[in-house]
Amino acid sequence: MIEGALSGLAAGGLYAVLGVCLTLMARLVRVVNFAQAATGMFGGFCAVWLVTSAGLPIWLGSVIGVLIGGLLAATIGWIAATWLSEASLTTRSAMTVGPLLLLISLSFILFGNKPQPFTPIIAGPAFSLGGVVISQVTLWTVGMALVVAVGVHLVLTRTPIGTQLRALSERPTTAELLGIRSRPLSIAVWFVTGLISAIVIIIVAPSQSNDATSLSMLIVPAAAAALLGGFRRLDLAVVGGLVLGMLSGLVAQIDEVALIRNFLPFLFIVVLLLWTQRKEVWDAAR
Repeated sequence: MIEGALSGLAAGGLYAVLGVCLTLMARLVRVVNFAQAATGMFGGFCAVWLVTSAGLPIWLGSVIGVLIGGLLAATIGWIAATWLSEASLTTRSAMTVGPLLLLISLSFILFGNKPQPFTPIIAGPAFSLGGVVISQVTLWTVGMALVVAVGVHLVLTRTPIGTQLRALSERPTTAELLGIRSRPLSIAVWFVTGLISAIVIIIVAPSQSNDATSLSMLIVPAAAAALLGGFRRLDLAVVGGLVLGMLSGLVAQIDEVALIRNFLPFLFIVVLLLWTQRKEVWDAAR
């Protein structure tokens, strides 16, 4: 059972990184970005094409793919900042469903609907823990989740740009009256989270289902991870992603319940929503 839980850490690290990105977006630009994983997926597919068809070195194709993922996210952010700057969080979040479906459809047209031949850029075992081999991919994804969460926290609390971003998220009208340029900062947040999503997907894609739909739907477990922290706390987003990944790995090892593995993120979300609304439910019941 321990082996199964540890085997899910790589996926858990992926969920955690994407969950941190979703939390960052919700806090700073008032969007739950449903296209978060899709932009990374499309950047990863472009990287595969550049390596396999254009003959570029793996490192160069990966860098260009990451940049494409970031630019796609920034383009969506520019649309949101230009035409939906005064819209509610619900409206801005709903807008991102369009790019999600568009990127999936476009990937089918350009790259086909089959899994892509990702070349591993990180492979092999890292170390052994209690007789269980921990892979390099696991080490990198978990480490990346922790580094991104800590790095974002330090930027937001220790730098002038972080102060401006917090001002925009908490008092946007006042911040703009003080001369803080909201649009460039918002687009920068979209761009950075797009880069991070593309990087982690390119790292993990060779070791899991990597068709367009599967990679884009990573937004579901990522949202479950972010929900643990209420789309506000980065540390709980990391914990949520790792716990969800370990639970998935554990369930996969138990034949009697292995079929519910794919439904775990939805169950996770339902339980968290019920828990956060428990006071209202209990008050209504009385």
